[in-house]
Amino acid sequence: MERSAVFGGLQPNYLLYPSRYSTSLPFSDHRTRLPNFSRPPSLSFKLQKQVPSCYSAVSPFKRGATETCELADIDWDDLGFTYVPTDYMYSMKCTKGGNFSKGELQRFGNIELSPSAGVLNYGQGLFEGLKAYRKEDGNLLLFRPEENAMRMIMGAERMCMPSPTVEQFVDAVKATVLANKRWVPPPGKGSLYIRPLLMGSGAVLGLAPSPEYTFLIYVSPVGNYFKEGVAPIHLIVEYELHRATPGGTGGVKTIGNYAAVLKAQSAAKARGFSDVLYLDCVQKKYLEEVSSCNIFVVKGNTISTPAIKGTILPGITRKSIIDVARSQGFQVEERLVTVDELLDADEVFCTGTAVVVSPVGSITYKGKRVSYGEEGFGAVSEQLYSVLTKLQMGLIEDKMNWTVELS
Repeated sequence: MERSAVFGGLQPNYLLYPSRYSTSLPFSDHRTRLPNFSRPPSLSFKLQKQVPSCYSAVSPFKRGATETCELADIDWDDLGFTYVPTDYMYSMKCTKGGNFSKGELQRFGNIELSPSAGVLNYGQGLFEGLKAYRKEDGNLLLFRPEENAMRMIMGAERMCMPSPTVEQFVDAVKATVLANKRWVPPPGKGSLYIRPLLMGSGAVLGLAPSPEYTFLIYVSPVGNYFKEGVAPIHLIVEYELHRATPGGTGGVKTIGNYAAVLKAQSAAKARGFSDVLYLDCVQKKYLEEVSSCNIFVVKGNTISTPAIKGTILPGITRKSIIDVARSQGFQVEERLVTVDELLDADEVFCTGTAVVVSPVGSITYKGKRVSYGEEGFGAVSEQLYSVLTKLQMGLIEDKMNWTVELS
């Protein structure tokens, strides 16, 4: 393994909140692998000697310890969707043609990569996004983490990358969330956003798959994605620039998909819009998706959403909303949806891990603005949002078996 492409120089952010560090943390999941403070870790990084958050000063690995850790000392009522440094991240590596193994938690901090790393030179990288919620009893809930794992496996195959197994992925997520438990917002104040990354970290000069790969997870407490919160957002339809093309990588969560939308998104926000809705690049009349979320169109009792056909990301929230809507008696169609249908809709909303469900207040297309009611949620989106968020936060019975509880 190339030692120039390993993690180094971790900066312990707990020094920002020295008064909030307590002395114990129960890790009830025996599969959670904690860092061994008695010896240097296998990866190269600097570790401070202070006792980390919520770990026992006597034995940080003792199971069954009584939890005394407090929540992080931040303003939970003022959380936006911005990055907040936390305590730990998770790292796991493998070489080309190998398998991931021996992952471990590390103090959160900067990483060191070779300038020739595949992810930096050729964009060989994927990411995922999911959330953890705190219940009233203090336990934590993950929402469908195995779906994120399977989507990463699918994306890795497209990008010629090895990937962690579903079990490795889910166990790593659990370990990272538990190690950063004090950063999970109180009930109703937000969520802990979990960002798994898979990247070609080995040095490569010619265009080729990287010789080494790193799987990394970090987390951050977040509030609402859009500054409007759950208020309606305002979209502009982009018909010249395109997010994805047939045969490309629009259907996987590769990093390059997101840089491609920044130009149109920045221009839209400068004009006062919340985000951009993209059309297909061939006929330029069928809806695809918003920059980072899927789109739904409501007409009567029918909810329509663009079919997954290789250019649209198969969102996990999208998939969940479809199932919830059908369980609530709505007819859901996954098909080609035209701009004309969009402009004639009773209601429009977006879905995504970050936004959950976001009502659309207006759509602007070629200078024409159509309003769908700008006071708040429409009746359909409010109903679906209510059911899904109550499931995610453990407020109603999970008959779908979608949540994973951690204590």
